[in-house]
Amino acid sequence: MRRPLARSWTNWLLALGLSLSGHAFAAHAYAQFGDIRYPASFTHFSYANPAAPKGGEIVLVPPTRQSNFDKYNPFTLKGSAPPSMLGMMFDTLLVGNMDESTTAYGLLASDVSVAKDRMSVTFQIHPQARFQNGDPVLASDVRHSFERLTSKQAAPQYRTYFGEVKGATVLAERSIRFDFVRPNSELPLIVGSLPVFSAKWGLQGEGPKATHKPLDQMVVDIPIASGPYRLGPVQFGKDVTYVRDPQYWAKDLNVRKGQFNFDRITYKIYKDSTAQLEAFKAGEFDYMQSFIAREWARAFTGRAFERGELIKAELPHGNAGDFQGFLFNTRRDKFQDVRVRQAIALAMDFEWLNRQLFYNAYSRVRGYFVASDFEAKGRPGPDELALLLPLRAKLPAAVFEQDVPQPPQTALDPTSGHTLRDHLRQARDLLKDAGWTYRDGALRNAKGQSLSIEFLDSSGSMGRVVTPFAKNLEKLGIQVQYKVIDFALLQKRMDVFDFDIISNRTVGSEAPGTELLERYGSRSADVEGSGNVIGLKDPAVDALLDKVVSATSRPELVTSLRALDRVLRHGHYVVPHWYGAVHRVSWRAKAFARPADLPRFYQPEKLVTTVWWSPHASAAPAAQITQPAPKAP
Repeated sequence: MRRPLARSWTNWLLALGLSLSGHAFAAHAYAQFGDIRYPASFTHFSYANPAAPKGGEIVLVPPTRQSNFDKYNPFTLKGSAPPSMLGMMFDTLLVGNMDESTTAYGLLASDVSVAKDRMSVTFQIHPQARFQNGDPVLASDVRHSFERLTSKQAAPQYRTYFGEVKGATVLAERSIRFDFVRPNSELPLIVGSLPVFSAKWGLQGEGPKATHKPLDQMVVDIPIASGPYRLGPVQFGKDVTYVRDPQYWAKDLNVRKGQFNFDRITYKIYKDSTAQLEAFKAGEFDYMQSFIAREWARAFTGRAFERGELIKAELPHGNAGDFQGFLFNTRRDKFQDVRVRQAIALAMDFEWLNRQLFYNAYSRVRGYFVASDFEAKGRPGPDELALLLPLRAKLPAAVFEQDVPQPPQTALDPTSGHTLRDHLRQARDLLKDAGWTYRDGALRNAKGQSLSIEFLDSSGSMGRVVTPFAKNLEKLGIQVQYKVIDFALLQKRMDVFDFDIISNRTVGSEAPGTELLERYGSRSADVEGSGNVIGLKDPAVDALLDKVVSATSRPELVTSLRALDRVLRHGHYVVPHWYGAVHRVSWRAKAFARPADLPRFYQPEKLVTTVWWSPHASAAPAAQITQPAPKAP
């Protein structure tokens, strides 16, 4: 049973023994909707083992990326930083946990206070907080980090993410206030997630003449951060090792107790997925996650598994499903007509793919908020209509008159439902209505231009999906090209929106909010490097996003997200993929020990690197192996 996430603010404050005057609350934690599980006196999170020994090492691979890195700065647009650098090296004001979705507890901040009008939040910096160079973490460092990340020198998603924050004001040496554009119950969590780094990072010269190097020119400057790990030995561009900082200021703090137990965490990067799996079996690294059902069923086999040297497990979780699909670039003229996008989606036969390729391991993605309370169903009810009716002139009539669109489904028995042929006929009619007819060997518009689609992929794993999809599209006269390119080149083309269709996965969230502005908001559509891959510019979507980020209760959030899901699905901006209900992971049996209980909300890589530990204590002490990373040649 789910714990209730919403209760009256008054009851919640009184339950915590907090004052109702001066501030809405001042406490060790902040909850968007008032549900704080752990009291101020808690000693550790329930899924962490406070007695876990420190030592040993883990070697793993990035879960999804197969590309080298070329910089040490994770905050800029150009280039690729080492995997997991943010989580390993940078502490934040507040930190979430794997049992609660909309609550965060003090890390760099020992106290968080939200104003009664919800127009600001004030943080008191923990007096023990230290950067890895020994300097104290001060409010001026927090303001410096905020201003750098919201400048044009940083990746554009930070400006969108913190777009509702007016500015940061230093109140005292260890006190800082963030002022908001409008009341928004999520904003204290947003600013609480700010990665904090020293104002000395990138500082050139000394004294009053010292200047800061522009953030986007800080490429191989080693970050000065306050997190549990430092950069250790590096094969620049290839492998990276993080070394546990024995002087980590928060190692005994309740939000860190029993966590970050390995002395060394190394990421190896393989650019070929087959070579990566064979290297795992050969003992070159200790842990990996599988995202491909066929690979899981047929390749994670052999003597090492039979002897129990390698463990293969499907770990249950309570996460919202990940959203995944082929995303249309609506900046392209050929994809601006909704009927063209809908027709292309009709050509993908998921049921065949699931039977023939996926071992029936997946369920179909239906909407944008997979397997959650936020999925729209049927026709809009009174609560959704209250949000949708004022936007009626900006929305298609189908939003009000039809059930929310569902992905096409083909039946195994042709007599019991639609077949692929039925869907292709429907697609042909939609394309004809949109002005595309088959002539001269291709599907052409009135100008004689042929309809072609290029699918880009960085790993080659989508080839077996695109091939049957392409055959169906070619029956409609659509020309299809599938191209495998390096991840770095793919990322560059995505940053400048130079693509037709891209496969994209977004990790599910139990409380989507401000991040959706960057994903679907008009302001980010033309910003290079933004998450608005689709190129969506829709005033109705913008209005619903405004309702999402201003929700003050869980029911308000649910209603606004369902309305948003409904409108997006009527736009047919994606060809929905599939999702699984478990994490498929494998690890070397003798390399790890782990707590018996799993948390509710987690990603497996973070779980492994955070709360698992080594059963061996023979590794050199962290203090003996700590060393600065070499600069790029």
